[in-house]
Amino acid sequence: MKPMGTIPLEFQSVPLVIGGRSVAELLTSSPLFVYDMAVVGSRIARFRSAFPGIDLHYAVKANPFAPLLAAMAPLVDGFDVASAGELARVAELGKAVSFAGPGKADAELDAAIAAGVTINLESENEADRALAIAERRGETPRLAIRVNPEFELRGSGMRMGGRASPFGVDAERVPALVKRILAAGAEWHGFHIFAGSQALDPAAIIDSQAHTLDLAVRLAETAGASPPLVNLGGGFGIPYFPGEQVLDIEAIGAALTPSLGVLPNTRFAIELGRWLVGEAGVYLTRIVDRKESRGEIFLVCDGGLNHQLAATGNLGTVVRRNYPVAVATAASDAPRETVSVVGPLCTPLDRLADQVELPVAGPGDVIAIFMAGAYGLTASPWEFLGHSRPAEILV
Repeated sequence: MKPMGTIPLEFQSVPLVIGGRSVAELLTSSPLFVYDMAVVGSRIARFRSAFPGIDLHYAVKANPFAPLLAAMAPLVDGFDVASAGELARVAELGKAVSFAGPGKADAELDAAIAAGVTINLESENEADRALAIAERRGETPRLAIRVNPEFELRGSGMRMGGRASPFGVDAERVPALVKRILAAGAEWHGFHIFAGSQALDPAAIIDSQAHTLDLAVRLAETAGASPPLVNLGGGFGIPYFPGEQVLDIEAIGAALTPSLGVLPNTRFAIELGRWLVGEAGVYLTRIVDRKESRGEIFLVCDGGLNHQLAATGNLGTVVRRNYPVAVATAASDAPRETVSVVGPLCTPLDRLADQVELPVAGPGDVIAIFMAGAYGLTASPWEFLGHSRPAEILV
């Protein structure tokens, strides 16, 4: 038997209840992603309490499900997008929008300028193209600079600083670009400084934020201009795997808030994706077969890595570990056994849970994969082998 991650507190009822509704009521078709808005709301409330006066931006790439975006719009201060497609999803939601990404096409820059979106510039060349497009349109572009910092977020799952990178402008070249933007008459919106993601060590995030503030001050002094906004990035992780603990954001907020006076005329934002929505999602998939092979039990489901790639360990994970999993339809007193949960695809990579202890289950029962609210369906190859796309609902 192998360990698995801890089921979020909101979903520890047996049998499983999501948003006050049973799995039998929710699962009119299988597979299905369910997102519980109450969980998202609780994360936003916790952020507001820990970071008073700091704007909260939602990174749309974590989960772009339209009903979720609409429900979040009144609760956040802005949306951060990374493509024209994501921009189209939030354009009518009435919030400030910023647009990052190292490969913005001219058509995307044109759409962003037309929509009054802040463009986080990733290079001097992109700045030149944005300024030229704005001049042709006769409009004043809103431009910020994404900074490639000289430091990284220690212990992060994906490090975005401290090295050569396709993301952002190297810090030492940023002041000259600020001066060029201002000289061109553009509306300068500040800095976006992102050092890493999926960190669970509050001390590492506190250290990274301190370095970020120091860098923002140095860049502002060298450029001779105070940034209207500094987006501090995010990097807040969630505990997917055995032994991981919930991130202490209150400690982070207590360290950060008193330090913001170093730029008294600047607003600050934190950009979060998975921390807001990751724990709010549950992927439900029905068992279609139960089989024994060489002494091991396999529960074969109607969904797998084509919908929830991350849970199979095939999305940036070096060592495969088990997400939290449950038999959603099991009774609390059901006998237990060691099984592997697999999907329907013709590849041995399609394993949702490896040698975990679960209640005895068979065809017709429902498996729940937790931590499925971020980088789920849209980060998975759902067209692989031609299986149908699963439904999504917000409760």
